Amino acid sequence: MTYAKTTAFTEEQQQLARVAKALAHPARVAIIQLLATKQTCISGDIAAELPLSRTTVSQHLQELKALDLIRGEIDGLTVCYCLNVELLRQVQQQFAAFFTASTANPVCTPGSACC
Repeated sequence: MTYAKTTAFTEEQQQLARVAKALAHPARVAIIQLLATKQTCISGDIAAELPLSRTTVSQHLQELKALDLIRGEIDGLTVCYCLNVELLRQVQQQFAAFFTASTANPVCTPGSACC
């Protein structure tokens, strides 16, 4: 019987990994950036702004929505998407703390034995 090795990591580490994985695709980064410039956005409008089909954009939207990075409301035959700014701010703080801690005491610097 196998078990998920992710249980050996903190919830914060798991969340950072999930968000990093979601943002690892340029289309998802572009969607986040596009939604950041608008109050709300209809899925068809998103596809019109990206070099991707509506189906592909829809798949990327579902990935972002599954992590709650974006939210969508059904409005008739369309879905209006917006950013979950509260969660994005939380993730921003987590990443900032991660990078601050990771670079606070550089072990490997130019000219050192490991570089």
